[in-house]
Formats: sequence, C-alpha cells, structure tokens
Amino acid sequence: MLQSIFIMNEAGEVIIEKHWRGITQRRVADYFWEQVCKLDDKNDVLPVMSTGKFYLTNIYRDNLFILAVFTLEMAPLWSIEFCHRIADTFTEYFGQFDEGLLKENFSTVYQVLEEMCDHGYALTTEPNALKAMIPPPSLMGKVQSTITGAGGGHADVLPDGFISSMPWRKAGVRYTQNEIYFDIEEVCDAIIESDGQMVACEISGTIKCNSRLSGVPDLTLVFTDPSVLDDCSFHPCVRYSRYERDNVVSFVPPDGIFELMKYRVQMPKIVLPIYCEPRLNYHEDRGTVSVMVGAQSMPTLSSGVKGGPSVEDIAIKIPLPKGVQTADLEANVGKHLWDQGSKCCTWNVGKLNDAAKSAKSPNLTGKLRLTSKDAHPDAKEPILLTYKVPNSTISGLAVETLLLTNERYKPYKGVKTTVRAGKIQFRLA
Repeated sequence: MLQSIFIMNEAGEVIIEKHWRGITQRRVADYFWEQVCKLDDKNDVLPVMSTGKFYLTNIYRDNLFILAVFTLEMAPLWSIEFCHRIADTFTEYFGQFDEGLLKENFSTVYQVLEEMCDHGYALTTEPNALKAMIPPPSLMGKVQSTITGAGGGHADVLPDGFISSMPWRKAGVRYTQNEIYFDIEEVCDAIIESDGQMVACEISGTIKCNSRLSGVPDLTLVFTDPSVLDDCSFHPCVRYSRYERDNVVSFVPPDGIFELMKYRVQMPKIVLPIYCEPRLNYHEDRGTVSVMVGAQSMPTLSSGVKGGPSVEDIAIKIPLPKGVQTADLEANVGKHLWDQGSKCCTWNVGKLNDAAKSAKSPNLTGKLRLTSKDAHPDAKEPILLTYKVPNSTISGLAVETLLLTNERYKPYKGVKTTVRAGKIQFRLA
C-alpha cells in the first residue's frame, strides 16, 4: 500500500507532498536525490530503490520526479503505473505537467490526489470521473473563488460513472458532430555498433484516441494484420476476452482523450530510415570529429504517402570527453550548438529531404583541443540520434474498419500514424 507521494523538480526541491498513512519524513526524498546526483543523466535513475525502512519507486516526466514511498513490499509496476497516471491526470487538468502550474493550482492538486488514492489504495484514476467531482481550474472559477472566498470544492452530487458498470464514461454525452480520431505512434530503440551492425532493437507502439461521440457507443476496431502485435496492454474499457478470441478491440470509449492500448512489435532487427557515420580521433592534445548522416531505404517502413516517407526533426547529440578544452565545429546543413559546460554538441539537421534537394550530405566536422596529452578518454560515449517519420509505421499496422453499435449515427473516423526514434545509440570505435 502507498505511504506517500513526493513531486520534485530538477533541483531536488519538493514542490508537492501527499501522505496517506502517516507522515513520511523528507529525509527520504533527500536520500533519493543523493542517488540522482550520482548520475549524469536523470533518465538513468533506477526506478526501484530500497532503504533500511522504505521502498522507493519513481518516474521522471517533463523535468519532474514523482517519488512513491512504501513501507511494505509490493508489486513495483503497480506503483510506477500509478505515478504515470498521476502525471497523465495533471496533464489532462492543466494542459501540461509543469512545476509552475502545479504550484499555481496546488489546492486542486491536493484534492485530486485525495480522490485518486484512499488510505494507500488506488481509488479513482479515470479523468472523466475526477473532472465530474473536481472541476478543472478555469478563469470563471478563479473569479468566483476570489469573490466568495471558496476554494473550488467538490461537486454536490456523485458522478454517474460511480453507480454504473462503466466508470470511465460519464452519462448524457451529446455532440452535434460525432467524430473519433486514432493516433498510432511507434517508437524504435536501438544500439548500433561502430561497424554498422545492429546489436539490439526494440519497437513499442501506442494507440491514443480522441473520442467525441454521443450517447453510449459500442465500438469494434479491426486491424489489417493484428498478428504483428505482441505483449498488449489495454485501457479498462477494452473487452480483453474478445481480443483474445477474435483479435479485435471491442470497447465503449471514455469521452475525450485517452490511451487505448500499448503493444510491442515482433521484429528482432530493422533497418533505420537514416544512417549515421560518426568518427572521433585523438592525437596528443588534439582531436578531430566527423559525423555524417544520410537517407537509406527501410523495407519494414509502411507509409501511406505517395513518394515514400520523409524523415523530419533529425537531431544528433554528440557527447565529447570532459578533457576537451575547446571545440571548433562546423555543419554544412542545419544548426549546431556547443555547450562548453556539459561538453556536448547538439546538431539539429531538420528534414532530410531539404538536405537532399541541396545535393549535400549533412556533415558536421570540427577540431578539438584537449587540456593535456593525457586527457584521452578510456571509453567513448555513444552518439544519440532522434528523428520522426510522419504517416508511417514500422509494423505496417493499419485500421481496416471501425464498427459502431448501440447508436444510430455514423461517426467520422480519422487515423494518424507516426514513427519516432526513442533512444538510438551509435557506438564509436
């Protein structure tokens, strides 16, 4: 059972704390921050930690940490998922999970946390039900609370979802235009050796939905080839037994934006849509750096756009050793930024098609000056690559049809697909 929650900013300051089973001393958060400060990247913090008295789980979202504290051993994935649900709920309430917004609306934050968890057990985690009880902050509400002195407060009646078999959907929903949109995003994580061989690859996908349908629609989502999906997890509205039997997603959707399902793709190795050739050499107190990128055909990439997919938002992060004193870098395409403090260069290439039209292969070259002859690094940090390919999927997943029952109208359906690079590393020789 959950003991306490701490929300911390990048400086280690506790901005929100909520306790359900007694008061947890802040030295627990201080211990956690000591572990964070030992690492160079906050994304590398262990998700589960143990002290002499407490168990700690945490997530890092939008430059904020959510730290959950337990006194008894329990399933850590429950805690991690609950922390993600807290971040998603505040994003739904305030537009984004931001430190300033949490401080500005701290009374709403504490009311929401009080309803999401009861004496350490998850209670209400559906945004629709929470919004019915605790209205999101608005300009009119702030004016009214200023005049009356009231602090927002709860709703006077219990939401309809609490007394129905579908707590995720409120009753009496009506729209003049009935429409539903699906956003399929697939993320690729990979490690590529210096000789170009891919040693590890993982592809995960998410299907998000924006439902604006009247009444109580019963939907059935049919995919063209559901056999590529593996290790699926669904929103509570999905009938899992129906998916196991017929490989279709049958559900009554919540109202608004929600995450319908997550999945993995059964592909051990793929070919990336772009290649990267990094070189980093040292000689005495000097060094040279050269990074080249270019397009390459990706047989596994499925695109509905005529002429093939285009790679956008290409960015390369080039970490250099701490012994680099100065770096004179130059890129023939895009813009680059050298950070003297972190010894890291960020090269924003942009859209690869634009570089192809100019008949120039994107290339970044430069000379380095080290602090001494003995400043050569023992190990070279890998180069990180990010990109986005709109209107494409790696798995080839596509929506074949959407069937609606229990209502008489015919909704408008929209589907958008995107491939995005997660954590792609190119190792140096």
